Amino acid sequence: MFIKNAWYVAAWDHEVTDEVPFGRTILNEPVVLYRTKEGKVAAVEDRCCHRIYPLSKGRMNEGRIQCGYHGMIFDETGACVDVPWQKNVPKKAKVRAYPVVEQAHWIWIWMGDPALANPDEITDFHWLDDPDWGAKGTVFHVKCDYKLIVENLLDLTHLAYVHQTTIGNDAVAEGAETKYDRTEEDVTVTRWVIDAPAPPTYVKAGGFDKNVDRWQIINFTPPSSIRLDVGACDTGTGAPEGKRVGGINMRNLNGITPETETTTHYFWAQAHNFNVDNPDVTELVYQQVHAAFSEDIEVFEEQQALIDREPQAPRINLSGDVGGLAAVEIIDKLVAEENQSMAAE
Repeated sequence: MFIKNAWYVAAWDHEVTDEVPFGRTILNEPVVLYRTKEGKVAAVEDRCCHRIYPLSKGRMNEGRIQCGYHGMIFDETGACVDVPWQKNVPKKAKVRAYPVVEQAHWIWIWMGDPALANPDEITDFHWLDDPDWGAKGTVFHVKCDYKLIVENLLDLTHLAYVHQTTIGNDAVAEGAETKYDRTEEDVTVTRWVIDAPAPPTYVKAGGFDKNVDRWQIINFTPPSSIRLDVGACDTGTGAPEGKRVGGINMRNLNGITPETETTTHYFWAQAHNFNVDNPDVTELVYQQVHAAFSEDIEVFEEQQALIDREPQAPRINLSGDVGGLAAVEIIDKLVAEENQSMAAE
């Protein structure tokens, strides 16, 4: 089950155009996104109300979407505005429309009650288009439950074992000072690795030739946004006290959107505030994280395959699981509350 009354990333801005309808399944619901003549993003149900044909298989007609089966034309409110081969438009000829917001290169969609959609509640990902930061990202289609990705990002002890050639080393698992903070609305995991060798990606990006003080501050907000403040400075220069000078500072940005119970649209980007004007640095950072996350995808899909085979297989918890378990508890609590509210209506 999913939280419906929440904002999810539906697409990168460049994925949605005024030329071709763009279909994507979100929370088990088929959605089609497109741009109107004015460039505004619209999202409606990807299912024509006439003969249940995907509107994403149709075409654009002067900023409106036209069904590819019988030519019915729908506007951004979901209303049919024209049936080319008959004079009248049936009053019931409409499909569901979804609230959408375009912000910092991501297009956000509200899958629940439109009356509750408040754009001010969208998680801040301003680093994606902040001129003081360089950033690049993509989207992965992953064959796993989205909660597996949430758990992964909130437990970075795996970096030492999955990502030894990029962002991980033994110190990140064995020597981290870790603090967990949880409220009713979010989870924050703060990790410091003091006076330890820099991992390969940090050496390439920051040129470190001696030990560093490294931080990983991970924040989860429901339903599935995770932001990481990560970086390193030469050891002993005051990074734990807030003096992050002379090192590298990055943000890892994650919008994790369920497609189905066992598949996920995983939007992510890596941002950095050093050598911002050098696209080669942005590309280097992106490629290093892309390589690491590709390794994670293999892990997620192997996990899901075993879970599908034996859903009730027992699992134990370790100390590093605290953040991920707390995030899943928040998700499950919000789903239960939403279901209770709907049942009471």
